[in-house]
Amino acid sequence: MRLLYIDIDTLRPDHLGCYGYHRDTSPNIDAVAARGVRFESVYTSDSPCLPSRSALAAGQFGIRNGVISHGGATAELFSDGADRGFWSRIALKSWARQFRNAQIPTTTISTFAERHAAYHWLAGFSEYINVGSAGMEIADLVSAQVLDWIDRKARTPDWFCHVHLWDPHTPYRAPVEFGHPFEHDPIPAWYTEDIRAEHWELPGPHSAREIVGFSDTGWYRHFPRQPMSLPNMDRVQEMFDGYDTGIRYADLHVGRWLNALADAGVLDETAVMVSSDHGETFGELGTYCDHHFADEHTNHVPLILHWPGVAGAEGGRVATGKHYHLDVAATVVELAGAKVADDWDGESFADDLTSGVEPTGRHHLVLSHGAWTAQRSVRFGDHLYLRTLHDGFHGLADEMLFDVVRDPHEQHDLGDTELGLVSTASDLLDSWRDDCLSAPGARWDPMDVLLDEGGPWHVRGRLPEYAERLRTTGRARWAEVLLDKHPREAADAVRRGGF
Repeated sequence: MRLLYIDIDTLRPDHLGCYGYHRDTSPNIDAVAARGVRFESVYTSDSPCLPSRSALAAGQFGIRNGVISHGGATAELFSDGADRGFWSRIALKSWARQFRNAQIPTTTISTFAERHAAYHWLAGFSEYINVGSAGMEIADLVSAQVLDWIDRKARTPDWFCHVHLWDPHTPYRAPVEFGHPFEHDPIPAWYTEDIRAEHWELPGPHSAREIVGFSDTGWYRHFPRQPMSLPNMDRVQEMFDGYDTGIRYADLHVGRWLNALADAGVLDETAVMVSSDHGETFGELGTYCDHHFADEHTNHVPLILHWPGVAGAEGGRVATGKHYHLDVAATVVELAGAKVADDWDGESFADDLTSGVEPTGRHHLVLSHGAWTAQRSVRFGDHLYLRTLHDGFHGLADEMLFDVVRDPHEQHDLGDTELGLVSTASDLLDSWRDDCLSAPGARWDPMDVLLDEGGPWHVRGRLPEYAERLRTTGRARWAEVLLDKHPREAADAVRRGGF
């Protein structure tokens, strides 16, 4: 069994041709989809980067493994404590370890572990190749290592190789010499000048006035494809072009790897999976060029799988059922002939694929985010219910509901009108939390720890300075709203003598 897992960071499904995008961003990925199965509704259980891949490595939701943020106590796996043996739980039950248990060598070609100090990602990998740029590399550097690895290892009978590209992640970094493949293509039709103008008045890090953080300055300015704010539609065009060019650049290298496997004579015998850790927002909930929510476009990821000889993963099929990325992890482990660890949260649908049956999927999914906001959501039916425990200074309501089929860009909050659906989703969320916290080996809810520490790590302690920026940029009303909404941060501002 050979499996190449292509992990393209920050990749929105709806910006790929095989998911219906109008720009030609992904011809090589589209070709994989044409040979395999494209899943329309796969979601990462936890976002963004560190929580998502920690869940994948551990096989468990963040509420069960402990990692829901990028800093503080909730950026670390729960300790095994007195139950730890000579080997830890993550060493024995990681995703990669399951392949190793089946005598399948494992490789990760990625800087993720270094970038996030997430060395638990490496548990179970027999080979780790790090190009040494802590996530700021472009695909060229990764490709050199991948092509060398294919030349050395592709013909061996069994392997699992994870390859990670950062190119669509901010700052948008495709090399200048790659050109501007989309400069004459229209931007997505849903985004209009009216939306831009409305968002110009909204608050929040990565808002239209400060789309790279809390201001419109900083080191991102050294990347010519990355706008710093959106004062007009020309900058909006630059934003979409920068992101889409990153996808096209990553796709170019995907094609080179597939060609190398073909040259080695093993492509037709190699399973190929393409996915991501999370998506990106381009105005959804007023936020740009980042991933701040437990919402549709942050937690929804592409999943394309071609597995030779597996009827349900060949022939350009489409699967519509709702799945966690953890379900996919369990599935490929079983397809490879390995066993799913007994305490994983993922549910394999390998039998369905082997039988050529479309996997049914789950009734609903619970999604979490703890890096920029503290949110949990429920994706059920056509709807997304969002519960916000800390809004990350975006001024969001505590509960929101969106019909993401008819309103895919989350522009019309139904939370005040569809009270029955809100109640149903709220009950589902509460039941899920209770179930997770009563499961064998359960600890405590890391979201409670995150809130006790002072809120999401990326915004912690930033309100005083940001409130001043809001005042100086004509958004003083929002400064007062946020200071009133976050009394702990407001009290800190008073102690510092800022207000």
